[in-house]
Amino acid sequence: MESSNIKKQYDFIIIGSGFGGSVSALRLSQKGYSVLVIEKGKWKKPEDFPKTNWNLKKWMWLPFLGFKGIFKMTFFRHLSVISGVGVGGGSLVYANTLPKPKDNFFNSGSWKDILNWKDELEPFYDIAYKMLGATENPEYFDADLILKGLAEDFSLDDKFERTKVAVFFGEEDKEVSDPYFEGEGPARSGCNFCGQCMTGCPYNAKNTLDKNYLYLAQKYGAEILPEHFVTGVTPTEQGYEISFRKTGKYFSKKKKLFASGIVFAGGVLGTVPLLLKLKNSSLPKVSDRIGMDIRSNNEALIFVTSTLGNIDMSKGVAIGSILNTSEHRHLEPVRYGSGSGFWRIGVLPLVSEPVWWKRIVKLVVKLVKEPLKWIRIYTVKNFAKQTVVLLYMEDLEGKLKMKPGRFFPLTSLQDGNPPSAFLPKAQKLAGRYAEKVKGKPLTFILETLTGTPSTAHILGGCVIGKDKESGVIDENHKIFGYDNLYVCDGSAVSANPGVNPALTITAMTERAMSKIQKKQR
Repeated sequence: MESSNIKKQYDFIIIGSGFGGSVSALRLSQKGYSVLVIEKGKWKKPEDFPKTNWNLKKWMWLPFLGFKGIFKMTFFRHLSVISGVGVGGGSLVYANTLPKPKDNFFNSGSWKDILNWKDELEPFYDIAYKMLGATENPEYFDADLILKGLAEDFSLDDKFERTKVAVFFGEEDKEVSDPYFEGEGPARSGCNFCGQCMTGCPYNAKNTLDKNYLYLAQKYGAEILPEHFVTGVTPTEQGYEISFRKTGKYFSKKKKLFASGIVFAGGVLGTVPLLLKLKNSSLPKVSDRIGMDIRSNNEALIFVTSTLGNIDMSKGVAIGSILNTSEHRHLEPVRYGSGSGFWRIGVLPLVSEPVWWKRIVKLVVKLVKEPLKWIRIYTVKNFAKQTVVLLYMEDLEGKLKMKPGRFFPLTSLQDGNPPSAFLPKAQKLAGRYAEKVKGKPLTFILETLTGTPSTAHILGGCVIGKDKESGVIDENHKIFGYDNLYVCDGSAVSANPGVNPALTITAMTERAMSKIQKKQR
């Protein structure tokens, strides 16, 4: 539950309540520290989630319009980013999927020569699996079975796998006492495969962070302050002064608290702009590498809408299967619950052409060539039931950098080879999948019109390095140049994992927190 009696002084203040912030809250409170978590989003109960993503006020995060949901979209020149907001951060909207990266992740990027990261993180991956309640998806449904057929077409039968997911698969819809933490956690209910994972699980089956790390952290005394955002961090003789405001009250009087240490855990879109701002004011010793080495998973999000009336893509967990198409690439079918057809108005036919004017011509030709087929695609009765989102990812390098914008907190710049909206292998796989369901592939409007790729996994910007010339934080996640300042979130991920990163962020933070000594009484 929400904390009501906030003190003026804490041992640690954690900015953000996603995977990094939640892990930090539990482990620091277990070590005897007084902990406050500040989260800009709301605290959601199962009944607070929207029934479908057409309920924009409950689903989307647009606080200036009074929309305080869990889903946020941020648009940059080189990338469109999907992220989560609320107590529990990205766990509220992510697809529950917990894969480990392959070896290339541990041997590339700014951290590669510091430690043997694969061996170093292995025990912490095991802890993360246990804490998040990871288990294999027990059942395939239509979207998975079609992917299995695709695997057979390409002679990749042995590369098709069940996903490990953070979901409780007890008896369907039956509530039981805590199945994970020897009765110390909350009661849970068995998954009914409704497909609503990414709009907020209304059935208490998804293992979101408020049901494990944050729940247990509060038992150890950690406090949580939702609907507030941090504006400043200033060194003092005793530690740091933190300035913050109520979310949405941008011109209200700032409040102040004090802490001996700070954990920045607001993700790339929270931590990076805040540290860029502080580098130009109260924290000038932050590395000049802040905002550099920002990556996506080099991913493509391609919708495939079927014209078959007897298909149900919405049934199952958000991602129930995975096809490893090569050492560096894989494909996952992603689903929304029945009725969640908002994306119907946000997609256009997939067009593969880097030159913008040629792409527009191809789009018009495609629509004119088969007008009745496209009308049928856009007017299917239940878009979510007849649509799968194919998530294609690869661990090959592609980077951006961010700096403060003139009118916005961040603006993107190219840094070498940036992510691309045009991935031929992804488009080929989507085309074959579409053939199997007598459908058509579509992409987000901006990908088709402007060539801007999209990602649900923005990473980096505060990467690990040997020194402040190569990174922002050291191997233990401590910010170079300052005592007791840490970064534990997706911005600390220092190479491209090529897979859903929640498990890795959790494991990295578990390791970082293990390096902090217990509080001396």
